[in-house]
Amino acid sequence: MIAIHVLLTENQLAAEFVAAFEARSLPEKFFYWLPLSVRAWLALCSDGAYRNFVRSRSLIARTAPELARLYPAAPLEVLSLGAGQGDKDLLLLEALREQGARSAYIPVDTSQALLEMACGGALRAGIAAQGIKADFTRPEQLLSLAAEPEAPPRLVLLLGNTLGAFDPIAAARQLRQLLRADDALLVDGELYAGDATVAGYDNPLNRRFAWAPLHSVGIGDADGALVFEARDDPRLPGLHLIAKHFSATRAVEARMGGGGEAVRIGRGERLEMNHSYKYAADTLLRILSDAGLAVRWQAASDDQRFLMALASPA
Repeated sequence: MIAIHVLLTENQLAAEFVAAFEARSLPEKFFYWLPLSVRAWLALCSDGAYRNFVRSRSLIARTAPELARLYPAAPLEVLSLGAGQGDKDLLLLEALREQGARSAYIPVDTSQALLEMACGGALRAGIAAQGIKADFTRPEQLLSLAAEPEAPPRLVLLLGNTLGAFDPIAAARQLRQLLRADDALLVDGELYAGDATVAGYDNPLNRRFAWAPLHSVGIGDADGALVFEARDDPRLPGLHLIAKHFSATRAVEARMGGGGEAVRIGRGERLEMNHSYKYAADTLLRILSDAGLAVRWQAASDDQRFLMALASPA
């Protein structure tokens, strides 16, 4: 039996989805919520052409035994924020088990479908799991994820460049508040490589994934264009943003349900979509340090395009 504790209901998500369209915005969580989006995401991950997934997963696969040796044969909670389908988490959970750590797995995501996959994979591997359906970018829901003082130490995972899906400077500070003295955060980020980074997003595979939530509400390729833009964030040197938006080339209606509810988007209007931050290596480490975290271990992918760090409260 898969156990999922719900802090964010489907009705709340549906209301937020309509409100987001009305505000001409489509935040990160909705790219993993609708059935078409989940299917597009899983297809994207299953194809080796999506290099960022390959980089992140390969880095975990290579370093999981080394990371697991940092933890004693004792109880450990593994809290995965934005866990998705949990396949990268499972690599680390199995390595921890081989080292004798007794892990309890707690994946957190807004996607019910992906949470079921994450919990199911862990349970089939014989690892205790309970999912939490929540939006950890909401301060009140992040606070509800805090461990009880007497609970075992925690390893908090934030993998797949998930930190970059939000404001990494603010998110790192918020995550620091989640950690007790003996907890740790394992986070990775994509290192910026100019045009090569942009090309990793502006390609047919990723465009299919980006279009999925629009297709779900009846907006098609003929209704407008997806535009990707790279720019620097002036707050820190080495902090870069890949942004995207939908630009309507004709008036369209996003159909929000069977009751005739629709949101009209006029010709020439923009719908801002989710973004992704990238870093220089020292910039990612600085963001963690400025948030009050001390990096105790780090490793890079084979092609030096992903950096992963294990950090504890300073």
